[in-house]
Formats: sequence, C-alpha cells, structure tokens
Amino acid sequence: MTSKRSIAILCLLVLPAGFAGVWRLQRSIDGDLSALHEERDEVLLRSGKMVKLLSLEYAPLMADVYWTRVVQYYGSKRERREQNLDGLWPLLDLTTTLDPNLMPAYRFGSTFLAEARPVGAGRPDYAIDLIQRGIRENPEYWRLYQDLGNVYYFSLHDNEKAAEAYNKGSRVPGAQPWMKIMGARIAERGDTRQTSRLLWSEIYQSAQDETVRENAKIHLMLLKTDDDKEQLDRLLAEYAKKTRRQAESLNELVNAGLLRGVPVDPEGVPYIVGMTGEAELNSKSPLFKLAPLYRRF
Repeated sequence: MTSKRSIAILCLLVLPAGFAGVWRLQRSIDGDLSALHEERDEVLLRSGKMVKLLSLEYAPLMADVYWTRVVQYYGSKRERREQNLDGLWPLLDLTTTLDPNLMPAYRFGSTFLAEARPVGAGRPDYAIDLIQRGIRENPEYWRLYQDLGNVYYFSLHDNEKAAEAYNKGSRVPGAQPWMKIMGARIAERGDTRQTSRLLWSEIYQSAQDETVRENAKIHLMLLKTDDDKEQLDRLLAEYAKKTRRQAESLNELVNAGLLRGVPVDPEGVPYIVGMTGEAELNSKSPLFKLAPLYRRF
C-alpha cells in the first residue's frame, strides 16, 4: 500500500515536469520550423525566374497565389499601420514574373510602391520599374502609361516625364483622348491642385481595385479641404481687415454675415480657426489624422 502511494506521489511530481519539458521542446521545434519556412519564402521571393521555371504550365496559377499574398500582405500591414513595406516589391516582382499579363498587379503595385510611407512603400523607383515591365509585356495597354505618368507627377514631381508618359500613352491605339490633353496640361501648367484633382478623379473612376479607389478618394477629399481652407482664409483676412482683429472662431464670420453657416469638411466635421489665425481641420475629423499620412514626401 505504502509502495503504491509512493509511486503515485512520484508520478505527480515527475509527470508535470516532463510535460513542461516536452512543451518547451515543441515550442523550440516550432520556432525553428517557422524560421526555416521564412527563410525558404525569402529564397523563393528572390528567385522569380526559378519559380517560373519550376512551375512550368502552372505559372499563371502560381501568379494568382502570389497576387493573393500581395493583397494580404499590404492589407495586414495597413491595418497595423506598419511603415515597413519592404516585402511588397519582391512579392510583386515574383507575381509579374510568373504572369507578365496580370494587370491588377501592375496597377495596384505601382500605386502603393510609389505612395509615401506609411501608406505605401515610398519607392517610386520600384514603381517605375514595375510599370515599365508591364509596358514591355503589354504594349497595347495604354493605362499603364497613365500609371507611369502618375508616379512621375505625384511622387517624383517630374512634370516633364509625367507629360511625356501621358503623351506616349495617348498614341497607343484605343487610348482615351484626355490622355493627350492631360499631357499638354501638365507640360503647360505643371503641378497644380486642379491638375491633381483631375488625375485623382480619373484614378478613382477607372480603378477596379477597391483599395486603389479608397486611396484616390482620400486624396480627393484632402484636395477639397485645401480649397475650403483657402477660401476661408480669404474671408478671415477680410474679417480682420474690417474689425482690425483676428477671428477666434468661424462663428464670428457667420455673425458678421460673411458665412451662412460654419462650413464642414468632406467628412462632415466643422472647420476651426487654428492658433495661427488660419482655417484648419478639426482634430475630431478622420481627415485630421489622415492628412499627415498622405502628404509625406
């Protein structure tokens, strides 16, 4: 009886320690396997031509798999507001190597490679490489010239090359007439708010990817706030000239008959007068947090 009791007590002492040891061992193995998988993924990501060679006739299917990974990668990074998007280019490089005719990869990829961090990768040079590959493989698809022009215009502020891209695209059979008009407008007027609005409006209307459309929509809303604040600043200056003092709120302009009511931004939140005496976005507006993210150059 005493012997059986001793064995039971010994089991109670030894078994938990054994399970703990097994658990620690399994954790170590899982960690090693995870690191190995990541290393293998990195090798694959840097070896697009090798993957295509191994994929044979399944290359387009593999491209779809990696295109899904591109979208998931960007979505997860954006959701966590991470600024490191260094994996975006290798994934896009692999995807378009496997399937050079996968248009969404070029259009989505160039947009978010070129956008400044943390919205994008902040690598317009990679965006240009990607689009130029797309043009070589798909010379008949004129919208790639539009994307190329947008990268030069928005990210690099190179109006000459932006106009050149639009003009080249306008000569592709089937291109919309506005491509030539836009090239001439950029060459003549350069970087203006009105030109930016026209470009973002076209991106918003033509984009099939919802993330690209949302990106264009935010840019358009921020351009609208620029127009609104500029107009309000003129009224604030007029009020200061008449009263010889700066207004502390827009309600003063309403009371003075300069405004019918306090104007609101595209999200429906009223503008305010800032410490500098100029019109500003309200800190309660969603655009207040988005503005510095989308305007990093």
